[in-house]
Amino acid sequence: MMKRVSWMSAALAAVAISSISGVAAASSHSEAPGTASDPDVDNADLWAWVKGSNLIVLATYNGLQPAYAAPNWKKFADTGAIYEIHIARGADSLDDKLTYRIEFTTADYPKVDVADPAAPLGGGKEFFAQISGGGAFNQTYTVTKVVGNTSTQVVTSASPGKVPPPNVGPRTNAIAYGFAAGKTYEQHWVEDAATSTIKSMGAGQGRVFAGPRDDPFFVDLGAVFDLAGLRTVIGGTPRNSTDYTNVMQIALEIPLTVANGGAAPPNGPSAASTVGVWASASRRKVTIQYNNGKEEAFGPYRQVSRLGLPLINEAVIGLQDKDKWNSRRPKDDLGMFGAYFLNPIIVRDAEAIGFYAAAAGGNPAGPLFGCVPAGGIDTLKYGRADIIDVINIKDFPTPGAHAGANKINSIGDVLRVDLGVATSDFPNGRRLNEGQPTEPDVVDIELSLLLCKFAAAVPDGVSQAETPNKTTFPYQAPPWESFSGGVTAPPEP
Repeated sequence: MMKRVSWMSAALAAVAISSISGVAAASSHSEAPGTASDPDVDNADLWAWVKGSNLIVLATYNGLQPAYAAPNWKKFADTGAIYEIHIARGADSLDDKLTYRIEFTTADYPKVDVADPAAPLGGGKEFFAQISGGGAFNQTYTVTKVVGNTSTQVVTSASPGKVPPPNVGPRTNAIAYGFAAGKTYEQHWVEDAATSTIKSMGAGQGRVFAGPRDDPFFVDLGAVFDLAGLRTVIGGTPRNSTDYTNVMQIALEIPLTVANGGAAPPNGPSAASTVGVWASASRRKVTIQYNNGKEEAFGPYRQVSRLGLPLINEAVIGLQDKDKWNSRRPKDDLGMFGAYFLNPIIVRDAEAIGFYAAAAGGNPAGPLFGCVPAGGIDTLKYGRADIIDVINIKDFPTPGAHAGANKINSIGDVLRVDLGVATSDFPNGRRLNEGQPTEPDVVDIELSLLLCKFAAAVPDGVSQAETPNKTTFPYQAPPWESFSGGVTAPPEP
């Protein structure tokens, strides 16, 4: 069995290796055919970690947004859509013990007769959406907390949470939003108590935020998906494809006693107080679109997207099953998708494009610095119980910490967080490094596991985001401004 020190050091050493061949994938930024055509409900990323006396959960949707995508800026879906943060608990079940359901409402653009000279401003005839009072500039939400079969609306319709509007620019801040002189977007909508959109979920229940933020993920998508033409191998400067892009974020700050079912978690590793966190989005089964742009939705909700661990749908689940995977719950994973975990198809794909071949990609050291074990390539293709051990944090925070009587037995795509252990390393939670543009490089870590069992590291050469994270809730940096927004990088010669 792998030891924590050996595999973690191999994974984190990836950043320093500059001549290596490999295959990588991004986190869930448009990972399946169905959600690619419905990005408002496409899970992008998920972070969850213990900070002080709280469990922090950040779920993002609708990734790869350019800041200057005007005049119709991105927002959360509202017609017939719900977003959910799910928390399972304990060693043996992935059933939801605690769920936060977030539903959004968007104010209509007012409609008036544009030929009427007396029609007031704000009547829907504006060229500038931010002075209309509708759309992405006037979206609110409610949060319903579900414990077992009991639900409580914790951010009610009488006092809804407000989604901060898009970060358009200084004239919008001054004229449309009415900022006080010298105030920034972040100060007004997040940091100043009088105008902050961070919302309490009730006494002892924690806080919530929902709105546009910077995307803190980093990966060289252009190289990765050109059949793994990593610039660390073929030459060139690696590029972070998420530079200067925004996402829609739902952030929760949940007291540990709430996350643990009412009692403080024990100090130290415990399967009983280990939670499995995942996020989803669902739409009603039937949507009717009218020729005036209106929609109505009917029927039961059906899940259309989900995310637990990063990279699972991208790097583990085959193309034929990606949409099916998105429609299922983690508790179904073992029975329906277990073969993908134990026999990762990415190894076969990597072999087909020369990843394991001698001198592949100009690598003078032969088969990827000893990546192929003595037993041959089949030991990487089949029977990969080591992947399950990592998912179930067997060796965190110390070797064998979740083994024997403390073993986690359920198997599925959830982000495990042991509430009794300070979060430091993925996969025991996944954290943002507060105040830093770095975080544990999950691309390098997971692909080093899947492709090489950590016998070699697989870097894409991108090791940090373009801007530091915040040091306070909701932790992701402010969304990039449209007026001054840039592009990720100019085209290469």
